[in-house]
Amino acid sequence: MVMAGAASEPLAQAFVKFCVEAGALKFGEFKTKAGRLSPYFFNAGLFDDGTKLGRLAEFYARALLESGTAFDMIFGPAYKGIPLGAAVAIELARLGRNVPFAYNRKEAKDHGEGGTLVGAPLKGRVLIVDDVMSAGTAARESIALIRAAGATPSAVAIALDRQEKATEVGPDGTIRDVDHSAVQYVQQQLGLQVCSIARLDDLLQYLSAQAGNDVAAHRERVLAYRSRYGVN
Repeated sequence: MVMAGAASEPLAQAFVKFCVEAGALKFGEFKTKAGRLSPYFFNAGLFDDGTKLGRLAEFYARALLESGTAFDMIFGPAYKGIPLGAAVAIELARLGRNVPFAYNRKEAKDHGEGGTLVGAPLKGRVLIVDDVMSAGTAARESIALIRAAGATPSAVAIALDRQEKATEVGPDGTIRDVDHSAVQYVQQQLGLQVCSIARLDDLLQYLSAQAGNDVAAHRERVLAYRSRYGVN
């Protein structure tokens, strides 16, 4: 089993606080792709100005350096992974770790340089940077693209590990829960390291420390969701 890289507890707590204050982590009732009603929702698209994106990149870079995740370059899968990967590459360079960066297009370009890949050539150990991991589908697509280029997919960096059961479509077309999360699938079945800045457990710890604040009222609903859909 390939273990996940883990950010330190202070870094994870600071990240959750930042997400709430930036409005990227919201509480209420949100329908997930799996059809579940989640009491919280994380949207990295709401890191929507230079200050927020720069701070987000700082958290990614610090988590990667703390965890010791091994990689030679960064790959940002279209679409959210493109600005994330670029910002993380810039922040790592600022911290003294300058690595190449590449991304892909959804549609192949038939003029100019052509193809679907942009940036540095894919080679060595490649780190995939994305926001969250719901089913592992995007990771599998990136892995196939990286291997087709002759490089080695070695790790995935995500902002938040929801620590919940993944789903799969059965022979009859119905969606059912499985006993592992998307992160565990990528680790155990695909053999990649996964570095997350924070996990659902960190969110629960943050909510526990907010006694007297409005967000503290959401803890019981998040805990109930964890009890129903969570994985160890």
